[in-house]
Amino acid sequence: MQKYSDKLGARPKLRKMYESCYLSTIKTALRKQPDGTYFVLTGDIPAMWLRDSTAEVAIYLSAARESKEVRDIIKGVIKRQLSYILLDPYANAFNEDNNGNHGMIDIPEPSDWVWERKYEIDSLCYPLRLVYKYVKATDDRSVIDEKFKKAVRAILNVWRTEQHHEEKSDYYFIRNNSPASDTLPHNGRGNSAAYTGMTWSGFRPSDDACRYGYLVPSNMFAVSVLAHTAELLDGDLSEECAALAAEIKNGIEKHAVIYHDKFGEMYSCETDGYGNHLLFDDANIPSLLSIPYIGYASAEDELYKNTRRFILSGDNPYYYSGKYASGVGSPHTPDGYIWHMALCMQALTSTDNDEIKNIISMLETTDADTFHMHEGFNKDDPAEYTRPWFCWADALFAETVETAVDKGII
Repeated sequence: MQKYSDKLGARPKLRKMYESCYLSTIKTALRKQPDGTYFVLTGDIPAMWLRDSTAEVAIYLSAARESKEVRDIIKGVIKRQLSYILLDPYANAFNEDNNGNHGMIDIPEPSDWVWERKYEIDSLCYPLRLVYKYVKATDDRSVIDEKFKKAVRAILNVWRTEQHHEEKSDYYFIRNNSPASDTLPHNGRGNSAAYTGMTWSGFRPSDDACRYGYLVPSNMFAVSVLAHTAELLDGDLSEECAALAAEIKNGIEKHAVIYHDKFGEMYSCETDGYGNHLLFDDANIPSLLSIPYIGYASAEDELYKNTRRFILSGDNPYYYSGKYASGVGSPHTPDGYIWHMALCMQALTSTDNDEIKNIISMLETTDADTFHMHEGFNKDDPAEYTRPWFCWADALFAETVETAVDKGII
């Protein structure tokens, strides 16, 4: 951290923001358990999301090679994530122990270990990503153990089952007396979807329900992490990962590419295999904007560039421009609220240094003088924001600043 802080000396507020955000997870969210694993709060919700916990500690990977303490923390997070997956691979968020706490009253009622059982592809992608990045950062393959392999088999089983959701899956989710975005239609089974080779997801990374069953960015993320997992493994399990990655990728390229009159060929965000498409991008990650970040395609890929132009335009119904910022918002937050994470992702996937500088300036001036990132903020008044304690957004901001420093942009 110090080498980046030193290079931000000419911008004292940005330096303080970077330091506050970098240390946010360590100072506020990590809870060491008696078994040596780590429970990671997402922030202002008393649960551990598989997705958020990965993103929260990923900023420390660069320190893991030299620091045993950091390695032990990340390995402790990985071990806890794998245990959770083996408890229930359809759950997205878990309790610190089997205390029976749940976010809401849902049907079916989840186990005492599960905070919420919204099935999201990315919940299974992120732990695989963390293992791969940890091994690459440290050369420590001790995490590639039988527990990891058992979790990989569980993930493969879920993703293969959900290629045929209507025929083979038992999963359903009902939340009564809630907004439509918080439950699945058709008795909790979701809208009908035909086989495509992609794998079905009930919910988006925002925890909002999918309209169409094939969430394209999450399927792209699955392709990437399956390829990386195949690289870590050998034998039949490696081959199974590679084969499923190829099937899902073929489904994406065959069923998720559409022609837009203004932007040309681009990716839709959701589809159902029947020819219906949802054209938007959500602020959470994985998103279509994050395609190069999650490793599905290059920032120079023509389909990505066309898709990016759509996302960062008024044709995306959740792109907002206001007095303080312009960027991607979400149906998960109020109209006109831009997400700090989406701004970070725009910078992390940009090839334009001026664009990156502009985004960092927007981030610097929309923290409401808290020195932390939030979920969404009002484009015309950053003092109006959601989630005052959101460690994932902090970690992504720290990564954005480090990347810009490494590139010599700031």
